[in-house]
Amino acid sequence: MASHATSRTISKDDVNYKLHFRMINEQQVEDITIDFFYKPHTITLLTFTIVSLMYFAFTRDDTGPEDNIWKGVLSVLFFFLIISVLAFPNGPFTRPHPAIWRMVFGLSVLYFLFLVFLLFLNLEQVKSVMYWLDPNLRYATRESDVMEYAVNCHVITWERIVSHFDVFAFGHFWGWAMKALLIRSYGLCWTISITWELTELFFMHLLPNFAECWWDQIILDILLCNGGGIWLGMVVCHFLEMRTYHWGSFKAIHTTSGKLKRAVLQFTPASWTYVRWFDPKSSFQRVAGIYLFLIIWQLTELNTFFLKHIFVFQACHPLSYGRILFIGVITAPTVRQYYAYLTDTQCKRVGTQCWVFGAIAFLEAIVCIKFGQDLFSKTVGLYVILWLVYRSFSCSPSDSTAFHSSAMLSFHFLPLHHCLPGSHSIQPPGSPPPTLLCSWVSSSPPSLHHVQKQSSWLSVFLNRF
Repeated sequence: MASHATSRTISKDDVNYKLHFRMINEQQVEDITIDFFYKPHTITLLTFTIVSLMYFAFTRDDTGPEDNIWKGVLSVLFFFLIISVLAFPNGPFTRPHPAIWRMVFGLSVLYFLFLVFLLFLNLEQVKSVMYWLDPNLRYATRESDVMEYAVNCHVITWERIVSHFDVFAFGHFWGWAMKALLIRSYGLCWTISITWELTELFFMHLLPNFAECWWDQIILDILLCNGGGIWLGMVVCHFLEMRTYHWGSFKAIHTTSGKLKRAVLQFTPASWTYVRWFDPKSSFQRVAGIYLFLIIWQLTELNTFFLKHIFVFQACHPLSYGRILFIGVITAPTVRQYYAYLTDTQCKRVGTQCWVFGAIAFLEAIVCIKFGQDLFSKTVGLYVILWLVYRSFSCSPSDSTAFHSSAMLSFHFLPLHHCLPGSHSIQPPGSPPPTLLCSWVSSSPPSLHHVQKQSSWLSVFLNRF
């Protein structure tokens, strides 16, 4: 009897675990009012697939080799999305329709497979694929080859500050508004924002465009663009948290304007979950999970810059902003699934979208390392170790503590902006030696005594580790 009771208890727990996992991996639509949009239609899709393939196979002109390849790739993509709608899980979201999120997951799987394919090519073959997609990429140049960064930082004029408010500043603002909507935590958002600036300092010796003047990094980036975006996103979060969600049926609405309003509201969340990443009683596993979340987030951001630097395309190219938009879309279900896995004790598995996103982040990094060996051969290992150590300090079981620790550590490192070895690669001809380039925090050239003081501070700091 005891053995039988134990087996029954385990069975109930297994059912409970499966239900919790299904909530984030296969969310069901509640209160379906229009059955047509939520029926499988498998026979209809199969008929459409066969008929369309027969039509294109026997009617289109196949004399152009490049056109054949291009149309074939697009057809594979299209029909893979159809299979995604039929076979893949909904994920944690059901708005505006589960089929949308199945296709998003399908696209992420395709991108993952494409990255795997790239690993088995050489650099010339990858460049050939890029030139086939866009022949103009043959003439692309790196931004760091034609621009200078962090030059004359002591010259601060209103015109110079205004000139930095370009489309990228606008992208920073709205990007952080979207990130705040996904993360929903002031402490975690500010931690990521501030520590990213330190990440730029540690990897500046590899990517010259990471070099920025102090007023650009602190005032324009952290406070105005990032801070304004975080504030806007959190305001929207608080507004959505205060709402009462009760969705009426289309059939119960009798006016045209009411039906149109309900159709528009279909593109808004069906509900809103209050998020609490940090807790004073957080276990070590939860803190370690948040640390891993921060690392993967920063790794994904770093991949953006390394990819365009290694494969040579501009930030305004569709390959660049298309990838950013795509990563942004698949981040939404990924964050939701990872948060549930981290905080829900009944959820024992990460969601499938979260798994694929993690694989994509690390595969992108592997691709960058493989094809950028000349670049990464210049890596200063000490900087990477310090970066990882700093990330561990910025991860704390309290929102306010996380923000304060990341802020204090970040601004403690800021005076080293131009004192770090390797910063000479971004200086214009005729500039003083790199050890004297500490203009990051000073409006006038620093004295040698000041530089030696900063260097000794760095030595003391390193000796502690």
